[in-house]
Amino acid sequence: MQYRYLDLRSAQMQYNLRMRSQVVMRMREYLCNRHGFVDVETPTLFKKTPGGAKEFVVPSREAGKFYSLPQSPQQFKQLLMVGGLDRYFQVARCYRDEGSKPDRQPEFTQIDIEMSFADQTGIQALIEGLLQYSWPEEKGPITIPFPSITYDEALATYGTDKPDTRFEMKIIDVTDVFRNTEVGVLQKSLSESRGTVRAICIPQGAKHLRNKDLESLNELAKSQFNQGILHFILRSDGRLGKFLNEEQKLELVRALQANVDDVVLLAAGEHEKVCSTLGKLRLEAADLLEARGLSLRNPSAFHFLWVVDFPLFLRKEENPRQLESAHHPFTAPHPSDEHLLYTDPAKVRGQHYDLVLNGNEIGGGSIRIHNAKLQRFILETVLKEDTELLSHLLEALDSGAPPHGGIALGLDRLICLLVGAASIRDVIAFPKSFKGRDLMCNSPDYIAPEELEPYHVKIAEPMPEVKVKSN
Repeated sequence: MQYRYLDLRSAQMQYNLRMRSQVVMRMREYLCNRHGFVDVETPTLFKKTPGGAKEFVVPSREAGKFYSLPQSPQQFKQLLMVGGLDRYFQVARCYRDEGSKPDRQPEFTQIDIEMSFADQTGIQALIEGLLQYSWPEEKGPITIPFPSITYDEALATYGTDKPDTRFEMKIIDVTDVFRNTEVGVLQKSLSESRGTVRAICIPQGAKHLRNKDLESLNELAKSQFNQGILHFILRSDGRLGKFLNEEQKLELVRALQANVDDVVLLAAGEHEKVCSTLGKLRLEAADLLEARGLSLRNPSAFHFLWVVDFPLFLRKEENPRQLESAHHPFTAPHPSDEHLLYTDPAKVRGQHYDLVLNGNEIGGGSIRIHNAKLQRFILETVLKEDTELLSHLLEALDSGAPPHGGIALGLDRLICLLVGAASIRDVIAFPKSFKGRDLMCNSPDYIAPEELEPYHVKIAEPMPEVKVKSN
């Protein structure tokens, strides 16, 4: 990355960046020429507002006042709907002051879309048409409409809200099999509120997984989820675990549709914790099987999936009695749940929808709150936020806002999956490192104290001496 301009000469980087350009060009054509969207640039220097990811701050020449780099154009695109630009899109630069991962870096690009007088079905249909139109011919056709499942179904079946549906190994509820069990740990789990017993079946796991592999899966469950698991191997003589009676063995095999040499992973406890654990083990087991030469996930297959009906609010980890937005504070409640806002807001579903591709979230959006009174109530009463920071948006909604909604597609992630790259850095011309640094330009870098004076900023700790080049 220090000599990125030389790396760009490689055939792979040339292919990736040209593919990215081609897809973006087709998307612009589809949105502008076929559906009447208006490409509008929104400000990069913004202000800090409640909710969402951590933001970068930028000092100004006004003492004690800072700009903030937007984590998305969310508020601006809603203001454009108030302003009568009923179909907006933008290839938008976004910023988040968070740690880097293979699919994330501090600055990234979204295909940002908003529409007035649109519902969830209409926005999903637009995105399906957009992807089908811009999809490269060499990657094969994609079929629309995409399948859809609810958030609760995704968690119960795959243990995650971004399931990889290219392979099976689904989570199966086997609570009834163990309803009358005499095993203490299972009895204890089933006596708890929302207690459950669930399992996944690893096909032919006994042939391909070693004891150390099963031990590593158990350690992963303990270290990441503080969850114990049991594993069984279905032997040719019908043996399946010493503490199961014959009836339980038959019911378990029937429920999992298990075959000889299959490995069963079993977890008992609180519903969400159990499902999340097995969802992670499902993916880890797939990795282990593929490392042994099995082909579970076709790298040239593209499985899209809509996940809908997310909870509107989540309990804060540091204080479970307080709520935070699951998506962002501008997401509208599900119409049939709106009455629960005033009695039991934790049970309210949001009109929020995510688009998942091969187990990766590549887009997310929602229908927005267009009523100022409702928006103020959620901010002040439910989320306990300072509405003064959002007075501009509340005043705009009070001016008369049409019903509206939208979505943002993560362009970097989409292209990364499209070309089969290992990281989004392989589809960005000049990326940042895992620590958020530009190794080619050596940034971020120190600034001399005298250059900071106009911004009323002082460094708390001594800085290395800054060498100033003379012209």
